Amino acid sequence: MGRTTSEKIRLGALVTAGTTLLVVAAYLIGNKENLFSQTFMLSVQFANVNGLQEGNNVRFSGVNVGTVKNITVVNDTTIKVDMILKESIQVFIKKDAVATIGSDGLVGNMIVNINPGKNSDEAVKDGDQIISYSKIGADDLLGTLSVTNENAALLTADLLKITRAITEGKGTLGRLLNDTAMAKNLDESIENLKYVSDKATLSIDRLNKILKSTDDKENVVGVLFKDTVSGAKLKHVINDLQSSGENLDSLLKNLNTVVYDVKTGRGALYYLTADTVLVKQLQKTIDHIEQGTESFNQNMEALKQNYLFRKYFKKLEKEQRKEN
Repeated sequence: MGRTTSEKIRLGALVTAGTTLLVVAAYLIGNKENLFSQTFMLSVQFANVNGLQEGNNVRFSGVNVGTVKNITVVNDTTIKVDMILKESIQVFIKKDAVATIGSDGLVGNMIVNINPGKNSDEAVKDGDQIISYSKIGADDLLGTLSVTNENAALLTADLLKITRAITEGKGTLGRLLNDTAMAKNLDESIENLKYVSDKATLSIDRLNKILKSTDDKENVVGVLFKDTVSGAKLKHVINDLQSSGENLDSLLKNLNTVVYDVKTGRGALYYLTADTVLVKQLQKTIDHIEQGTESFNQNMEALKQNYLFRKYFKKLEKEQRKEN
């Protein structure tokens, strides 16, 4: 049984629509996969791809420029991502470009963002590998927040214990807040410290004035500090005083010995001070010496008046006058 014309028309329309849909789908898929344009390959390594899949978009400065070709696990800390990019944007991607993984919107698919380099003028080549920057993922953030919450809970519990102990007057801080006598003593201690600090400040000011006065060359202290000649003289005087002190010490020892001998009846000084008979004899001897000296002077005067010796004595007087 042959087909009618209407059936043939409907069959032709269906085939045409299917062919058109197939061509459009192939074009869309090929355009997404960059099958109908010149492309080049780039790769990047991440520690965590955060759910990135093959076929996800690659963006350069916010513009879709390619897709993820392949994702390979190199080792437990490195994952390699191969990307197919349009050749038209190759000149804009520099050697120091940085790749990051982000999301397409709040809940969209993961994508690779390529940020252009700034310090390099050389563009990437086919098959080059660029550096990556791994952002903190949501899981990491949640883990960190969980740890932070646990630490905050422990800290709150510790603070509660401390405040309770302070309220009950336990510990040094609790006693300071609740014990009025201790607070008063602390007040007095602070006042004493303030008084001592003021005195120390005054003493330091006076000491500074003294130190400043040493800069004056007319000041005695300044001369002692800065004049090396005066310093040497002072050192010499101190040495002389030390030597004199040693001699005086020796003299005092000898004087003590003499006094001891006098007290114990030893030596001639004892007889001169304590033996009255010896003193009288010495007095008589001195009187006789004085009488003999007076007689000698009288004899010399008489001898000068003698005719035989008068010229001699006159000659001596003339020689003495010349010498004077």
